[in-house]
Amino acid sequence: MDSIRNITAITKRELGSYFESPVAYVFMVVFLVLIGFLTFFVSRFYEAGQADLRPFFFWHPWMFLILVPAVAMRLWAEERRSGTIETLLTLPITMTQATLGKFIAAWIFLALAILLTFPIVLTTAYLGAPDRGAIMGGYLGSVLLAGAYLSVGMLTSAFTRNQVISFVLAVVICLFLLLAGWPPVTDLVARWAPDWLVQGVAAFSFMPHYEAFQKGVLDIRDFAYYFSIMIFMLFGTNLVLENRKSA
Repeated sequence: MDSIRNITAITKRELGSYFESPVAYVFMVVFLVLIGFLTFFVSRFYEAGQADLRPFFFWHPWMFLILVPAVAMRLWAEERRSGTIETLLTLPITMTQATLGKFIAAWIFLALAILLTFPIVLTTAYLGAPDRGAIMGGYLGSVLLAGAYLSVGMLTSAFTRNQVISFVLAVVICLFLLLAGWPPVTDLVARWAPDWLVQGVAAFSFMPHYEAFQKGVLDIRDFAYYFSIMIFMLFGTNLVLENRKSA
């Protein structure tokens, strides 16, 4: 029970800190404006004449590639740069609790930003009869994808006190995980590698699992993939912080 209370307290502290500064509101406005622009103008949503949100969900992985590392880069790098991490470590909490609390708070913040796009769903419902299962699956996949990106950003933020370096590292790692299953990448690997290696590289990609959610398919393997990524990255974050703490 004490562990849950500590994690909850850190989550509330971190979540409150987002909305105490204009950064959170700027992030949400930028996200909503960009996703609306890409959906309605770049993908020509109205011209398609279909009540289908695939053009909307298509842009999420690429939007998250920039915006989520921007949210994650401050999580530990700023604590180390400002010296507040020493204060945090003096509290009666474990490093695991601190890591989980920060991650949950940032994930809730990202989920709120994603849910604020709901007017696009209402617009689609007004234009026709969209597949509700695909919409729910798409949103669930987007939230899980954002969590996976966030966990990568937390790990890179723990490595350095420089937020720019953390951001760049997170973007590079997430881009690799995004493109690993992309046809141009798998076709390139297939030219010199056996099929089992091509399939192995593709298995690390975010996209096949994300696309399954967009179709409304809820497969336990896709859930397991995303949570495995998050657990692995958070374990690495905790390991890095524990080593720095004992150093």
